[in-house]
Amino acid sequence: MVTFLIILLIVVCIALGLFVLIQNPKGGGLATGGGTSNMFGVQRTGDVLEKGSWVLLAAIVILTLGITTITKNGGGATAVGSSAIQERLDKTPAPSPLGGGSLNNTAPAKPATTDTTKK
Repeated sequence: MVTFLIILLIVVCIALGLFVLIQNPKGGGLATGGGTSNMFGVQRTGDVLEKGSWVLLAAIVILTLGITTITKNGGGATAVGSSAIQERLDKTPAPSPLGGGSLNNTAPAKPATTDTTKK
């Protein structure tokens, strides 16, 4: 199920990119200077491509939220070998909170404290 949703999400993203690329520029961008009263353009705001872009954007949001919800609940396909990884993590001993859990109890070598600067 998750794989199908991811493939559908990729197709919708490609379609949205194509919808945006084939739209006519509305002349509003960074080159206009900002002195216009209509910020979002004036040419045919009810255009099919613009409405399609909004629909595809909404589909992307819904698909990503759906994929996130399904994978968090564990209802989707899990990665191959994830149970083996979880078992290995369960068997790994937790480190000591005090930091004294080393296997050999030898102290690390301390650096020499002699002054090596030239006078």
